[in-house]
Amino acid sequence: MNNYAHKKRVIFVDADACPVKDEISVIAKDLKLEVFFIASYYHKPSNMNEGENWTFVDPDREACDLYILNHIKRGDILVTQDIGLASLTLQKGSFVFSPRGTEYREETIDTALDFRYLAAKDRERGKFSKGPKPFTGKDRNLFLTVFGDFCRNMVERKLK
Repeated sequence: MNNYAHKKRVIFVDADACPVKDEISVIAKDLKLEVFFIASYYHKPSNMNEGENWTFVDPDREACDLYILNHIKRGDILVTQDIGLASLTLQKGSFVFSPRGTEYREETIDTALDFRYLAAKDRERGKFSKGPKPFTGKDRNLFLTVFGDFCRNMVERKLK
C-alpha cells in the first residue's frame, strides 16, 4: 500500500488464515473496489492473482493487526477472524466482517470479547474446547451473500 493516506473506501483483509480471499477479490473486482491483503511473510501465497494488492509484514504475532490499524480509516471495510482487531477497528469507524458472514457491530462486540476472554481463562485452567467448527460451504455462501450485499449497497448509496 502506498504510504499516503487513501482517499476512497477500501477493503482490508487480514489474510493469514482467511478462507474467502478469492471471493473478496471477485466482489471487489466486480464493484471496482480496492482491496488490500495483509499477511506475514510466513503466509505468502504461492499463487497471487494479477492485480491484487498484497502487503507482507514481519511474522511477529501482531504485525498484521498493527499494519491494518495504522492504515484503516473511517468507512473502510475489514475482513478478519480476529475479534480483538475487529473491536479496535470498529472504534475507528470501519465496517468489519468475519469470513463466516458475521458483521461485527459496536453494540455486540463486547459480548464476543467477553466470550473470547472466558475461553482464554478456561484454557489457562486446562479446559480446552473443541475449537472453531470447520469452515463449510454454507459458511462461504453466507459470507458471499452478506458481504456481497453490503458492498453492493455501499457502492449504490455512494453513486446516488
